[in-house]
Amino acid sequence: MKEQAKILGFSRWRLAACVVTAFVLSGFALGQEVVDRTVAVVNDGLRHELITYSDMMWQLALQPNVLLDPPRRDDLTAVLVTLINQRIFALEAERLPRAAPDEKEISAEITRTLAYFPSNADFIKRLNLVGIESTKDDNFQRIIARRVSFEKFVDFRFRAFVVITPDDEAKYYRDVFTPDFRKRFPGLLLPTLDEKRKEINSILTEERVAARIETFLDDAKRRVVIEYISEPGG
Repeated sequence: MKEQAKILGFSRWRLAACVVTAFVLSGFALGQEVVDRTVAVVNDGLRHELITYSDMMWQLALQPNVLLDPPRRDDLTAVLVTLINQRIFALEAERLPRAAPDEKEISAEITRTLAYFPSNADFIKRLNLVGIESTKDDNFQRIIARRVSFEKFVDFRFRAFVVITPDDEAKYYRDVFTPDFRKRFPGLLLPTLDEKRKEINSILTEERVAARIETFLDDAKRRVVIEYISEPGG
């Protein structure tokens, strides 16, 4: 779940989804080449974070099996929501300054990202489609650095404070894992709780992290202003 969240963003959270959908569909001329421009600004009253057309296309390029030429309208809608959520996190992270990602962390994240694609060559082709020459490109390096910073912030702000008790694990094993296993694998020997404890702990941790993040975003959206500056393809 953690890896999926990093690749897809937190797509389960909706930010005025109907408004975003209408905005994207009215603004994108699919397949049309446009000059980069600011699409939206997220402002907390002290600082602001921009979202550009290039930001949207770069984000789509990092998502496996997502069309780029032309991009699909549902993907454009989802990526704008994702970027808005990420910008809200960036504003919050500035309140708690932390060390910038180092080269080793960025390199590890690039390697992890490449593993989601059939080959390095296929990945570079996707980057080329959105104006990035290679993984050494300054823009690409900034995107990856921001991803690493985001994940480190989530670890610090949310994951570090999650506590899963043995009772929590036993309840999940009894109420969720066991009936699901018996339904999917009738006749097979049921694994014991101890055999599945680590896996269950990980599932419960990520569920609680996701819930805390959703609560944080709901609260943050009452404090920030999201302004749509221009239509992405207009």
